Amino acid sequence: MKRLILPLFFSASAFFVSNLTIADDFSTVEKKIKSAMEADVRSEKEKMRDANRKPIETLAFFGLRDDMKVVEFVPGGGWYTKILAPVLAEKGELILAFGTSRAEKNLLTQPGFEKVKVTAKESSMSRPEDSYFFDLDEKGFDVTKADMVLTFRNYHNFSDTSRKKMNETAYKALKKGGIYGVVDHTRRHMEPTSAENRRRVDPVLTIKEVQDAGFQLVDYTSLHYHPEDTLIYEVGNSEVTGKTDRYTLMFKKI
Repeated sequence: MKRLILPLFFSASAFFVSNLTIADDFSTVEKKIKSAMEADVRSEKEKMRDANRKPIETLAFFGLRDDMKVVEFVPGGGWYTKILAPVLAEKGELILAFGTSRAEKNLLTQPGFEKVKVTAKESSMSRPEDSYFFDLDEKGFDVTKADMVLTFRNYHNFSDTSRKKMNETAYKALKKGGIYGVVDHTRRHMEPTSAENRRRVDPVLTIKEVQDAGFQLVDYTSLHYHPEDTLIYEVGNSEVTGKTDRYTLMFKKI
């Protein structure tokens, strides 16, 4: 089996109805996203990734509103932070958690990002010498009643126990009905870990793990489906860089 066929989980009609509803309420947010995408704070290299990462469509799928309380897990260099922060600046709230040092140093000190908050500054991410994956210490995380938790291409970085911690932390952070959005690189179903697939995750495993934390899987999108990705190369390999097949899953706290 080359890849998971997610349409088994949903009817086509339900998918299109949900996205039409999102589109009806998204026009104002879309304008703010487009403005953020053109901001000088974004490098040309970051802008070149827009066509592949599709931030407008992705955030529309997750149902982002400009008055939400949003948590971004592992923001890295701030690719999505640079889009989310301006959208939420006036009416909403953006909180970063875990792996925030680069964003704190290089982004949050710049004009326009003063309102972005950071939680769990006492937390740590460390990778044992004999492991491909990071261990997460979520110490100091204190967010509650969030509307949305998002993590982009980070789920693969963590050990089994740390993914469990991440999912449980997301559940605690969200209010009832809150959304947990996960995007990551696709691994073949039930394929053992190797040097080539270590930055990929089996989407079926992701669904199971997130549901085990108490979430309900409510939707998926094929926005980042790339059939040319044979799922055999490390995501940094020149054969697939910029065109990896990624799954995009939306869960809800019930």
